[in-house]
Amino acid sequence: MKRLCIDTGGTFTDCLVLDESGALRQFKASTTPQAPERGLMEAVSKAARSFNQSLRDLLAEVELLVLGTTLATNAVLTKRGAKTGMITTKNFRDIIEIRRGIRGIENRNMYNQVLPPYKPLVPRYMRRGVEERTLHDGQILTPLNEQEVREAAKLLGGMGIESLAIGFLHSYANPDSERRAVEICRETLPNVYVTSSHEILPVWREFERFSTTVVSAYVGPIIARFLTNLQQRLRNEGFGGQLLVVTSSSLVQTIEECVRRAVTVLDSGPAAAPTGAIEIGSRVGERDLLSVDMGGTSFDVALIHNAEVPTTTENWVGEERVATKMVDVHSVGAGGGSMAWIDLLGVLRVGPQSAGADPGPACYGKGNEEPTVTDADVVLGYVPTDYFLGGEITLDRALSERAVARLGEKLGLGTVETASSLFTTVNRVMANQIHELSTMRGHDVRDLTLVAGGGAGPVHAAFLARALGIKRVIVPPVAALYSAYGMTAMALGREYARSHVVRLGGLDPANIDRLYREIEQEALAGFARLGVPGEQVVMSRTCELRYNRQFHELEVPVGSGPVTPELVSEIVETFHQRHEASYRFSMRDQDIEFLTFRLKASVPHAPVHAQVLAEGGTDASAAAKRRRKCWFDGRQVDTPVYDGDRLLSGNQIIGPAVIEERTTTVVIPPGFACQVDSYKNYLLHAATA
Repeated sequence: MKRLCIDTGGTFTDCLVLDESGALRQFKASTTPQAPERGLMEAVSKAARSFNQSLRDLLAEVELLVLGTTLATNAVLTKRGAKTGMITTKNFRDIIEIRRGIRGIENRNMYNQVLPPYKPLVPRYMRRGVEERTLHDGQILTPLNEQEVREAAKLLGGMGIESLAIGFLHSYANPDSERRAVEICRETLPNVYVTSSHEILPVWREFERFSTTVVSAYVGPIIARFLTNLQQRLRNEGFGGQLLVVTSSSLVQTIEECVRRAVTVLDSGPAAAPTGAIEIGSRVGERDLLSVDMGGTSFDVALIHNAEVPTTTENWVGEERVATKMVDVHSVGAGGGSMAWIDLLGVLRVGPQSAGADPGPACYGKGNEEPTVTDADVVLGYVPTDYFLGGEITLDRALSERAVARLGEKLGLGTVETASSLFTTVNRVMANQIHELSTMRGHDVRDLTLVAGGGAGPVHAAFLARALGIKRVIVPPVAALYSAYGMTAMALGREYARSHVVRLGGLDPANIDRLYREIEQEALAGFARLGVPGEQVVMSRTCELRYNRQFHELEVPVGSGPVTPELVSEIVETFHQRHEASYRFSMRDQDIEFLTFRLKASVPHAPVHAQVLAEGGTDASAAAKRRRKCWFDGRQVDTPVYDGDRLLSGNQIIGPAVIEERTTTVVIPPGFACQVDSYKNYLLHAATA
């Protein structure tokens, strides 16, 4: 039986096939944004043809299909989600608009009076308040006015809403009023997607909870239609296996769970990349990694310490606050399709606008006349015009040169100078994003190994490493399908959270123990519905603490045994140590608050065993393919080009050189050397004299 891992990106849809022998095969097709399932089915059809099978015959042999999609993220970023209404506690409908600083993302620009005010996903007239009040301890002060809920639902239904978010104060402590409101709204509006905050994020802080719930409602109908239609189409084509979706917390989940909690599908594709980086790093003995994924539309980067997937609840997707646990991946619009332009000051800029898959870069010959990063790569000689995607797409160098030259005329530069400037500019954009994630958080990026993914990543990786002072770069054989590869190692599971705000002096270990047991039973019940025995489920507990009167909290691990006074003391001591490590001080005489208790329940998949490459010695001349004129540091160099399919373990290549793979190109600039390891990773490092 086969396994498919598919990542629908902004430019290409990647399909990775794990066959019966354990071999991985890579396929790419252009993404079709208006109907993502078309590009997905085309990628699978390419896979079928490579196996000399029909699409139906291939899908009949697939036992598991894991899907990552940018559909939800794109809907939020472009403000093209469902028409959404909201019902909340009376007099609290403005919470999502007031936020924690009305003007800027993450409050960075809250004092910038030039920025326009934030426009919420749900306009004010579509947010209705109803009479009810639950207290912070779960007591019902004012019962839910069911008639007001019905009237609000009918009013919003008359406005043509497709989706409805319900969020009441303190529903994390007692969700009864929300549950009843959901029942009423589903009865009143049977064709409307209805969700509530206790289903999406049962934790304290009403802004974070309400905002996350609204985002989930906003993308819910889109995700429901896409996943349901895709599942049906796959079934019609003979697929009888299990379809799972990558969630933003580095786990995979069922279609039903993702439809119910659509917000978990945000950043679905990029969330898989760090898992892939950890797998790749483990094979070369590296645990501290910088994972970068440069595709056609964006550049995604994550910082990995001690081989652990980085996660956070401090997330913003565009202007929207999302407080579910997500993989800590930072993105910027810097991909192969990112377009170059000149700002009002006459300065060259790259991105975030992208040519995408259609029309794509100028060299695609589909009508785009604006230069992109890929066009600059073609002009500089880094990317082959006759072997792009293994020869599936023929690039037109003349169109790239024409587009770059027009930009150069505005800058007063020649074609090659402009291409070099564009190349350097996009590298600087990526380096700045890495600097923000690492140096500005107190991490020395020079201590990390860069893992380069994405179709464009291996072209730029060594130049990026040189700019940042990174000594080692790993380009894996699955670089162009980096996120899809990460999906092969992801576990089935879900993150759970429950807020129970209590100070250390008033904490009853028995209450916390009971809370964790309730969450664990909920998790086991969910797996039981999937036919997964409880003994296969791995539970991991954490909790969030802070010093009294602090705003931010730290997450610390909790042991798996009963919660006893001794375990509480261990948790507190770990908190002090982590606070010291994070902020260089601790306050052991200060009172401590416990805030949210979390559980990760998962069932790991069987690991993919990498195939071992044949030994070949240091001489790589047998893989020599041709020579090409490339530009390095302002000089044109007659550069050797190697065929990636013919390289063997132990082969060494001294830069400048280019390695052509079917789905990407590895550029080795002067001053770098490359060694091929037994897993066909390309290990780039500064060459010794």
